[in-house]
Amino acid sequence: MTLEILKSKIHRVTVTEARLDYIGSITIDRDLMDAAGILPGERVYIVDNNNGERLDTYAIEGPRGSGVICLNGAAARKVQVGDIVIIMSYAQMTPDEALTFKPKVIFPDTATNKLVQL
Repeated sequence: MTLEILKSKIHRVTVTEARLDYIGSITIDRDLMDAAGILPGERVYIVDNNNGERLDTYAIEGPRGSGVICLNGAAARKVQVGDIVIIMSYAQMTPDEALTFKPKVIFPDTATNKLVQL
């Protein structure tokens, strides 16, 4: 048996763009992807704190340091620019692996979507 366990989370970033005319996905600043351990093409789940929408899509990398969080394609209808979202990825693992696994959780500055140095 395997369990689906939280692998990584980008907690509370601001949507900077919503592009309906794009093929699909979410564009994420590559610095944020690296910090959270999210790979290009990886399935991610998005929760919109402003309207309660939940959706899943795949990640594509945006320019490093840009702060871009852009919902593309049909997902663009689920958010508004300025909304605060949480982006999560999950991994399959055995119960024994899950007991010791620690997800990567990052807390960027919501005003800039940049990593905060603690």
